[in-house]
Amino acid sequence: MQLEEVRTRIEELAALSAPELQKHDDAREVFSAFKVLLNSGQARAAEKKDSSWQVNAWVKQGILLGMKLGILCESSIAFPEGNDWTFVDKDTYPVRRFVKEDGIRIVPGGSSVRDGAYLASSVVMMPPAYVNVGAYVDAGSMIDSHALVGSCAQVGRNVHLSAAVQVGGVLEPIGAVPVIIEDDVMVGGNCGIYEGTIVRSRSVIGTGVILNGSTPVYDLVNKRIIRKTPETPLTIPEGAVVVAGSRKIQGEFAAEHGLSIYTPLIVKYRDEKTDSVTALESALR
Repeated sequence: MQLEEVRTRIEELAALSAPELQKHDDAREVFSAFKVLLNSGQARAAEKKDSSWQVNAWVKQGILLGMKLGILCESSIAFPEGNDWTFVDKDTYPVRRFVKEDGIRIVPGGSSVRDGAYLASSVVMMPPAYVNVGAYVDAGSMIDSHALVGSCAQVGRNVHLSAAVQVGGVLEPIGAVPVIIEDDVMVGGNCGIYEGTIVRSRSVIGTGVILNGSTPVYDLVNKRIIRKTPETPLTIPEGAVVVAGSRKIQGEFAAEHGLSIYTPLIVKYRDEKTDSVTALESALR
């Protein structure tokens, strides 16, 4: 089935209830064709068009359709001496399997990729890490130990997600922009990027930074405050270097106790010195 045909059928089937779906003998066939498009990167939850990111709502509908169609089943991965790993999940979303020809390195130690996620050739996963359905991870990117790439998250080329990075998933509401990390971004250890935040290309997110829709970002270079609005998600500008900071809390009680609250700060924009510090080591690939 071609992409446009799959899209039309997904939109038709998504409007049906679970009992109604059972009357459509081809529903699973359509969903299987949809997963082929997801796994190959031909269908994405969001795409950049004319310099702005647009949500492909039908892709999210297709992912949710798989939840409706699926039934719980057991699966396992066999290990020597009978110490199998057993899982229980919807049969529509098994663990995705790769072969050497895919050109993807998944180092042994407990990592898994859910079926319906796209990993480009030359992606590296260090253990343990997890990539959820609908995620898109482009060429040359590294997913380090204990990192999570949530459902529908879009990760660009040559991105480094350091140890324990959490990239949030945004599957619902259907029209919401997922978390997007553009090309050549470095995300430091223990960072969390949530609620549809967009990190523009070549940015550097320092260790421990949390980015979400409710926390403003203070740009010290341009003397401005960057916030999420009802129309636009929180967006980190291209080349920004973001670190964890704090600001005083207003009020007599806060002043009495010297209280402050966490806030991300843009302390500079990327330059040659930053490039040399954050350069990905090609030998690792």
